Amino acid sequence: MAAVTTNSADVPGREEEASPGATTAAPGAPGPGSAPGSRERRPRELNWRIRLRRDRSLLLMTVPVVVLLLVFNYLPLFGTVTAFEYYDPIVGVVNSQWIGLDNFRQLFGDPLFWGSVWNTLELAAVQLVLFFPVPVALALLLNSVLSPRIRGLVQSVTLIPHFFSWVLVITLFQQMIGGAGLLNQFLRQHEMTPWNIMTDPSVFKLLVTSQVIWKDAGWGIIVFLAALAAIDENLYEAAAMDGAGRWRRTWHITLPGLRGVIVLMLVLRLGNILNVGFEQLLIQRYAVGHDAADVLDTFSYYYGIGTNNYGYGAAAGIFKSAVSLLLIYGANKLAHFFGEDGLYRK
Repeated sequence: MAAVTTNSADVPGREEEASPGATTAAPGAPGPGSAPGSRERRPRELNWRIRLRRDRSLLLMTVPVVVLLLVFNYLPLFGTVTAFEYYDPIVGVVNSQWIGLDNFRQLFGDPLFWGSVWNTLELAAVQLVLFFPVPVALALLLNSVLSPRIRGLVQSVTLIPHFFSWVLVITLFQQMIGGAGLLNQFLRQHEMTPWNIMTDPSVFKLLVTSQVIWKDAGWGIIVFLAALAAIDENLYEAAAMDGAGRWRRTWHITLPGLRGVIVLMLVLRLGNILNVGFEQLLIQRYAVGHDAADVLDTFSYYYGIGTNNYGYGAAAGIFKSAVSLLLIYGANKLAHFFGEDGLYRK
């Protein structure tokens, strides 16, 4: 039987042996004339292209959000230069008279401005104490409901008011506790003194907070319900086998599992704490007077845009933004102090 001889070039996938003294370049290694660093640059470019092709659909979904942020959040930042000008919309930003810090000097010497600052801080503190714990408590209550049908019904009922406009919300409150509302009708029928809560400046901050709770508490529980779903059920079963009751399981398992999310939402809330509801307060301002209802947003609107003093209103807006930035920075540092991530890891 004759021996069959095969050439190495005839066998598919078999590489020719290198001749003595020849050098072979490894895949991805720089060739004789390649520039230094090309080996590191090519894999990075390749990985970037692979990830771009892989996440193409997700990136396309973010395009509308990016456009909205650019148009309504970043492009208006160029208009803050009007805080240092006597802005005239006819001549434009470039040709308006430059006055430096005069708007800020006038602002800090205005007692109406400091009154609006005080109202803003008071209302923000009341909402932080009374509103922030409500979504957490509602999420815990819904999580304890065993029937998924009842849980979904309660969540839907509490979520619906979030989609109501503030005009509708205030109208409903007016029909319930206003001067001609159901509460005062009941008081008159029983020969008691009526109480028009909607026009009482002494309880206005509590009224505004109750409106916010009724409208947005259902929306706030979504994040906390998602965090509760991420807690391992085996922890509850192990604690129950060790004799821990419902309250002990809540204290030692549920609340520690929610701590990171609670701290993150608290940091975001503190950064947004000075936005206490422009439309809500604008509608009810005339009912209780500007002394009780004026906040930084309404002050900028009435004493800036309303009087055509745009630079004055822009100066109040810059003051509000600076204070918000300091609050969110301090809250994030406090979160790092207690061992939480906050907005970003330390």
